[in-house]
This record gives sequence, C-alpha cells and structure tokens, in this order.
Amino acid sequence: MAQILIGFASMSGNTEEMADLLKEDLENAGHTVTMDEIEELEADSLQQYEGVLIGCYTWNDGDLPYEAEDFYEELANVDLTGVKAAVFGSGDTAYPQYCEAVHTFEDQLKAQGAAIVQEGLKVEMAPTTDEDFDAIEQFGKQFAAFFNQTAALSYS
Repeated sequence: MAQILIGFASMSGNTEEMADLLKEDLENAGHTVTMDEIEELEADSLQQYEGVLIGCYTWNDGDLPYEAEDFYEELANVDLTGVKAAVFGSGDTAYPQYCEAVHTFEDQLKAQGAAIVQEGLKVEMAPTTDEDFDAIEQFGKQFAAFFNQTAALSYS
C-alpha cells in the first residue's frame, strides 16, 4: 500500500473537512496517510511520498491564501518526478476565479514533475450536500485506485 500525504490550507474549516474525509477514504482503502497543514510542511518532504493530495481554499478573486504562499514558492525548488498528485479545494462561485487555487497548485506540481492523476475537486464553500460528499468519496476512491490494482479494477 502507498504512503500518501494530504497537505491542506483551511481558514474556516471547509477544506480541512474535505481533507479529513479523504484521509478516512484512503485509509479505508489500505493506504497510510499523513495529514498536515501546508504552513507546517516543508515542500521537499513531498518527495518521501508516493502520492500527494494538496487541498487549498481560494482567497479573494483567485488568490492563494497567505498561509499557502511560502509552500507554493518552495515547491518551485523540489523535484517531484514519480509522485502521483491531485488537488482539491473550496471556493465561492460569487468570484469569477472560482477555486483557482486548485489550478494554481496543479500547475506548480506539474512544473515540478508530479503526475496529476485526476481532475481537481472543487466544492462550493463547505461540503454540505449528498452530491458534495459523493464527489469527495469518488475523488478519494479514484486516487486510491492509482496505488492498488484491486481498487483500480473495482472503481474503473
């Protein structure tokens, strides 16, 4: 089973709740998951994991929150070749750049050699609907499938 990191930035708890749900899904699939806030992570620590999920809310009109900026900049100096990654986040559709932090982190991870293995997950504000919870569960199952042949067969 894979060693997976979930790094997240959450101000109101919305993205952290998504991270908690994903951690539970990945552990239920048999993976070992480490979860920490982005501002506590060293970017080069991502190299220790087979899989990385980054969760970040979008601030204002498409901006990274201040607590994610240093981590984002540090990523520019890290070789992530061979690491499978995906990004999730919360945002507000009232802004034209809805959940732009998801794309910002995907682009930075790709630029450092990580394989973005699935489309980013975006949730309006907090996960509250059955549709939100189903989307989070499917996102977790899809990510888990990249590390487990039996999971890949059952979710494809």
